[in-house]
Amino acid sequence: MLANSKRYAHPSVLLISLAWLLAWVPTVAARAPLLDESRGLLTLAPMLEKVTPAVVNISVTARVAAEDNPLMRDPFFRRFFETPEAGPRQVAAAGSGVIIDAAKGLVVTNHHVVKAADRITVTIKDGRQLEAKLIGSDAATDIALLKVEAKNLTGVALGDSDALMVGDVVLAIGNPFGLGQTVTSGIVSALGRSGLSADNYEDFIQTDAPINPGNSGGALVNSKGEAVGINTAIIAPGGGNVGIGFAVPSNMVKAIIEQLERYGEVRRGRIGVIVQPITPDIATALNLPAARGALVTSVDRDSPADRAGVKAGDAILELDGKPVLGASDLRTRIGLRASGTAVTIKYARQGQQKTATLSIEPAKASSSATGMGRRLTGADITDIPASLAAKTKVEGVYVASVQPGSAAATLGLRPGDIIIGVNQKPVKSVAAFEEAVRAAGSVLALDIQRGDAQLLVVAQG
Repeated sequence: MLANSKRYAHPSVLLISLAWLLAWVPTVAARAPLLDESRGLLTLAPMLEKVTPAVVNISVTARVAAEDNPLMRDPFFRRFFETPEAGPRQVAAAGSGVIIDAAKGLVVTNHHVVKAADRITVTIKDGRQLEAKLIGSDAATDIALLKVEAKNLTGVALGDSDALMVGDVVLAIGNPFGLGQTVTSGIVSALGRSGLSADNYEDFIQTDAPINPGNSGGALVNSKGEAVGINTAIIAPGGGNVGIGFAVPSNMVKAIIEQLERYGEVRRGRIGVIVQPITPDIATALNLPAARGALVTSVDRDSPADRAGVKAGDAILELDGKPVLGASDLRTRIGLRASGTAVTIKYARQGQQKTATLSIEPAKASSSATGMGRRLTGADITDIPASLAAKTKVEGVYVASVQPGSAAATLGLRPGDIIIGVNQKPVKSVAAFEEAVRAAGSVLALDIQRGDAQLLVVAQG
């Protein structure tokens, strides 16, 4: 075809197309109030007028320790610089929040927005500034619940995030860079994102709706005006939005705030298994239909899973009728259930599928909480399970679980680690481990066997 050639549609085709378009626009407008007939514009303004009063700005003041300059400890040097003695200093931060219950004055935001706050002020869209009380906060999901006392508040409904699909239109509402309330738009880019932090419970909604610093704690809203997520994180190599933002799904938020309102904290449960992802090779070896689910590598004695007959080598495929997408998916879904909740699992063993119903029990406190000190708080240290000891032939103690966000997690301990030594001294039992930790002094060095690798974890203070 020549470069300057042109194609023309037959006039009848143009008339048919125009007639179809004119017939389609009123249909769309009838289904979703996008068309403002008085201005002749497609708009989301009517929906946002109802939702935006429920999204608030949050300002926080906190006291943090001043940076320590060793020279300033010496009065001789301090008098030359005329510097007062260093002490805690007050800092301010800003974020966003969402009113989810106007009658009770309940506001959801991110844990990282309000952690260590001395004072929390909520500013609503009509300009009122309200003192907020922290009801509870959960670092592992980055969700916090506040309460304000005021009348004539506007709330927003939490939608069903399980109904979301990739491609759904969403809007992010918040307070980016402290500019004031801002609305940005995009779509759901992906669902079930995890892996941003090894210690947290993650099942993020990914969106390209621009999210920037200050949007944290704001609402991710669908086109019906329902909050389907709480904006929490971005991937920002240059410090600003690059189209990869994350929100905590509303269904996860519902589960967290129910416990925060009731207990002031999240009381997580366990079923007593340690799991790993199922690779294609594992799926083939176990005769599984797909590389999906969670492979049980260890079962705690007399745990709910043990009493239900689950064994190492089983592949957990479903939880309460919904597919288990991986080890982190199972961990998150179990971790969000309150203790005492009954769950049904479907698992595969030697090519056959079985089901079991079990009751989630409270997560164990650290078996050596009194002996390990604050540096290892949150770790459940046990003897090495017999099934694992026969395979590894390593002597030491076993890290059965690590509470997300705990001191042990921050130190770097992971479930499944085998601690073989403390400060270069071998330990072969929990009692010997506790004694070695107590005697360690200000420096604690743990020799760890993790899979085929050996590593050293050191804590000071």
